[in-house]
Parts: sequence; C-alpha cells; structure tokens
Amino acid sequence: MTAESVAFTHNGVQVSGYLSRPSGTPSAGMIVIQEWWGLNDDIKEIADRYAAQGYLALAPDMYHGVVTEEPDEARKMAMALERDQAAQEIDAAAAWLKTQGVSKVGCVGFCMGGGLTLATALRDGSPVDACHVYYGGGMPDGDALARVRVPVMGSYGALDTGIPKERVDALRDALVAAGVENDVMLYEGAGHSFFNRAHLEPKAAEHSWQRSLGWFGRHLAS
Repeated sequence: MTAESVAFTHNGVQVSGYLSRPSGTPSAGMIVIQEWWGLNDDIKEIADRYAAQGYLALAPDMYHGVVTEEPDEARKMAMALERDQAAQEIDAAAAWLKTQGVSKVGCVGFCMGGGLTLATALRDGSPVDACHVYYGGGMPDGDALARVRVPVMGSYGALDTGIPKERVDALRDALVAAGVENDVMLYEGAGHSFFNRAHLEPKAAEHSWQRSLGWFGRHLAS
C-alpha cells in the first residue's frame, strides 16, 4: 500500500486530496469525506484502512489545506463551506477514480462528511454506486430522499443529542418507502463521532467497520 497527496482537474473541476493505493489491482474505488475538522490524520488513516482492503481510496480536501482542532473554528469552516462547490469536487473525485481502472466507487463520510455523502447519493446521475453515512446531520425530508438511487448504509449513535432517534428512524422509513436498499443502524451506548479516535466507542466502531466492509464488498463487486 502506498499513499500520496494528489491534485487534478476532472471535467473542469479542480480536486486535491489524499490518495491511498492498495497493493495489487484495486477492487473498486472509495471516496472518504472528512469531518468538519478538515482532512486530518484520522481521515487519512480511514482511507488507508480501505486501501488495505483493496480499494483505491481518495479523501478529497474540502477545505483546501486548512485543518483545525478547535471546535469553534471547525464550526465556522463547516458553515462557510460552499456546498455546491463541494458537491462538484466530490462528484469529480468519484468520476476521476473511474478513470483509474475501477468500475465502481463507494462513498463514506463522517459527521459533516456524512451529510455530504447522503447529498451525493441524492444527486441525479450520482457517480457513486453505494454509500455509508456516519452520523451525518442535515437530513433531507422524505420527498428528497425519494430521489436516492444508490444503496445507503447509515451508522448513528443513540446518545448523539444532535441527531435524535426520531430522525434516524425517519431516514430509514423514507428510504424504505422510496424502495432504496438500506441498512440504517442506531448504536446503543454510542455518541456522536464514535468512529473518530478522539471519541472512539470501540464496539460500535468495529461493528460498523465490519458492516461497511460487507456492504461495499457486495455493492462494489465487479
């Protein structure tokens, strides 16, 4: 496995980020979308973990080089993020991966990145073939979710006060009503950001990781 910083232009959109290459021929591509802290070592490590499983894993840099550990600063950067531009960069990154020898691409995102991941699944002609949303807020309503055409996995913490159980249940119900294959799970005893090393809930993190591998292994198989 090797990793490098990359920058490229695809379909007129400039993208930069962290690319982790597996040993041997990739089985599929994977987009890893950051939390509101930026493209930090935690997100790079997650990309490496997917690469170790055979994926060509790309974490696009949504903040273009800026990383913070201060919650107030992270909140400001997340609020200032140009969502339309972020959508273009994510779609370009996923489409670019498909020019690198993989036929299918998954998308996994955390917190802010989880919301961006779900938004990616909503877009008409989305370049991703399956996604996994980790505690992503800003859930759209059922009418919007009816536009989803790719399988959606969701992982949420029951102790996450920002995303109550009712919202998680509503997401699941809307996906079921829309006929979208889904696996939306609420982890008892886990709070927000339970996959992040700083707030790690080992049992929930490991279980969600194994679910993720099974989910993408099934949906991204050539």
